[in-house]
Amino acid sequence: MAAMLQAIGVASPSVAFSDHYNKSSVSSIRSFPVIRSDARSSSGSIHGSFKPGKIITKATATQTESSASAASKPGHELLMFEALREGLEEEMDRDPRVCVFGEDVGHYGGSYKVTKGLAQKYGDLRVLDTPIAENSFTGMAVGAAMTGLRPVVEGMNMGFLLLAFNQISDNCGMLHYTSGGQFTIPTVIRGPGGVGRQLGAEHSQRLESYFQSIPGIQLVACSTVYNAKGLMKAAIRSENPVVLFEHVLLYNLKERIPDEEYVLSLEEAEMVRPGEHITLLTYSRMRYHVMQAAKTLVNKGYDPEVIDIRSLKPFDLYTIGNSVKKTHRVLIVEECMRTGGIGASLTAAINENFHDYLDAPIVCLSSQDVPTPYAGTLEEWTVVQPSQIVAAVEQLCK
Repeated sequence: MAAMLQAIGVASPSVAFSDHYNKSSVSSIRSFPVIRSDARSSSGSIHGSFKPGKIITKATATQTESSASAASKPGHELLMFEALREGLEEEMDRDPRVCVFGEDVGHYGGSYKVTKGLAQKYGDLRVLDTPIAENSFTGMAVGAAMTGLRPVVEGMNMGFLLLAFNQISDNCGMLHYTSGGQFTIPTVIRGPGGVGRQLGAEHSQRLESYFQSIPGIQLVACSTVYNAKGLMKAAIRSENPVVLFEHVLLYNLKERIPDEEYVLSLEEAEMVRPGEHITLLTYSRMRYHVMQAAKTLVNKGYDPEVIDIRSLKPFDLYTIGNSVKKTHRVLIVEECMRTGGIGASLTAAINENFHDYLDAPIVCLSSQDVPTPYAGTLEEWTVVQPSQIVAAVEQLCK
């Protein structure tokens, strides 16, 4: 598994992998470029990452800011996996009850290096390497939460956590209710998911809607370095079980974040770009496809409003509703599957609450209802591309 992860270039180039790995086998394989974002820009700027009219299918971008100008800004610059680790480490320093369970999370540092160095700092009992048995260590985490600890469960891939669906649903989501409030389950379940780069069907699943259907579980999806750290800290402090979705293609996204501590709300959407003509709702990696499309749309004379919903359960209907009342048109862009996906639930919620404000039917662009192909060109066809977003907006705004 570790060899496969290095071969696709997911971890930072500075991360050291096992010595037995044959480095020559990956000399011709593309590594992931660094992606830059600015989560706090009211204009939705992504440092000029996207060029109008050029379709970028992998949500990646090049660095446009000189190191001197970047260094002059306040805060510090991190990759997303480093921000997740920083948030986790701060919470482990703050609260001795926080602990980590998962495969290879200890001395190896996690498959995507989110837990690198934590075992050496906190010891093997707080950063526990587990056998390859998702149902067992997830159930153990639920039990630990019932006795007062605050476990963070890492799934090496979110698809593997389907093996622990019973523990997440019947135990994690329901025990607070079925115990009559005697137990709280302050557990964070996190890990990489989404369509990667030729990882094959089993490693490229979009499972948000699977977990959305579980009563008692909160769902959030990070999309920037800034909100990755803030949501991680908020999830650990929550008394509810929280599933934090990270996208496998965003771990090398780079951004400057504040030096001072901050914690984000688990139930608030983020206004990425204010606009007047149409509301674009998205989350996770699709945020970058939407922002590329938004630049093209602005050049065509449209003024789209872009919202990163972030909270997949519950939806922030206050922010979403205010936008719908202003623009009267909605386009949802997701990487989840079309049938029973997050977009389907969001469409229903908007229709139920804001139907009278809509001047056109809600349109939802989703991934194809097929297992994700291994072939790169076919893989791209299964996922919504910026050109489709532009075409959908033009059709809706006629």
